Amino acid sequence: MIKDCKQQWWKEAKYGLFIHWGLYSQLAGSYKGREVVGIGEWIMKRLDIPVAEYEEIAKVFNPVNFDAAKWVQLASDAGMKYLVYTAKHHDGFAMYHSDCSKYNIVEATPFGRDPVKELAKECKKAGIILCFYYSQAQDWHDPDGYGYGPIPDREKNFRRYLDEKCKPQLKELLTKYGDIGLIWFDTPQTMSYEHSKEIRDYVKNLQPNCIVSGRIGNQLGEYMSAGDNRIPINPFGGDWEVPATINDTWGFKANDHNWKSPHDILGLLLKINSRGGNYLLNIGPDGLGNIPQPSIDVLQSVGAFMKANGNAVYGTKAVWGYPYDIENFILTSRDNHLYVNFTGKPGKIHLTLLNSQVKKATLLATGEEVPFEHSYAPASNANRIIMMPPAELPCEFYNTIDLEIDGQTPVFGSLGDL
Repeated sequence: MIKDCKQQWWKEAKYGLFIHWGLYSQLAGSYKGREVVGIGEWIMKRLDIPVAEYEEIAKVFNPVNFDAAKWVQLASDAGMKYLVYTAKHHDGFAMYHSDCSKYNIVEATPFGRDPVKELAKECKKAGIILCFYYSQAQDWHDPDGYGYGPIPDREKNFRRYLDEKCKPQLKELLTKYGDIGLIWFDTPQTMSYEHSKEIRDYVKNLQPNCIVSGRIGNQLGEYMSAGDNRIPINPFGGDWEVPATINDTWGFKANDHNWKSPHDILGLLLKINSRGGNYLLNIGPDGLGNIPQPSIDVLQSVGAFMKANGNAVYGTKAVWGYPYDIENFILTSRDNHLYVNFTGKPGKIHLTLLNSQVKKATLLATGEEVPFEHSYAPASNANRIIMMPPAELPCEFYNTIDLEIDGQTPVFGSLGDL
């Protein structure tokens, strides 16, 4: 189904920061000598930690190093345009000051501060769109939340959960912190169409411009949310987003050191953008509120590319019709421009089958003109442009050639007899 989120800021943003942070961050992937298999934020469920024991973690959760200004500045420096903060994950703990549940970071921990209040202030100053992750169905702390304990979901009073926790907390999030860009729902489980629609309509009644993510369930979201770390193989119509990790976990896990490199992250960002999507990249702060240094290093390195070549990302559209998936370059596009994002230091770059007329080629980061040749092979009915980028390039991992073309969208020929 083609989705259209209607919100132009989201269509143009293309790159956002996901933050998974909660009581699970304090455990760092291990509990009583046992390490959770897989992702850290599922430790309560996967290690069968009883509710009463998990509640005890709140008594020692004191993220004194949390600094909203530093978190938001990192997102801004990385070139990200929106920030999605986990207001409540599946463990049921509210990472903001919730009036309807004392099981929250202000009242249940020695920290005693509301991180969302601080993040809202800093996001507004930096021009970053504040958004929330909210687990609308799973809640391992509430007896009527899906996934709670041994009680089958079919035997739960989900109506009570919606009325007494889910909707009241959504109201808090959408009335206490100013304009919110989107609510990032997750794992609808066996929610009915009526329940998904009720939540969607509730959000829209409180903030009509707030986007409802694809995982509200029952195909009622305003854009398609791809699977975690999953990228469609071809360009995809409509609005969609890939939620992805910077290592292997979402919530902090001390033994997960499988960090993606800046080169990897840029390649993924450009590939997703070339296929028409947004890239929502996650970090997992630890129990003290520190963002792991490898995450900082990667985001800052990517930010250097974004500062110099942002036009090749922001507001771009899917590149349709190019038949090749070539390792050393990725195409992105906007009206009248085709961007050739390449890695390494090639002597020449060959772009086959480009039937659009190229008016000018420049290195996007510097504005330096790039010499090029445009040729046509009548026997195979194929056009080719050969670009000669300079030997010295300004950016470390990827560089971008901006091709000014004669049509709004690039036109590619058929494979013919090449």
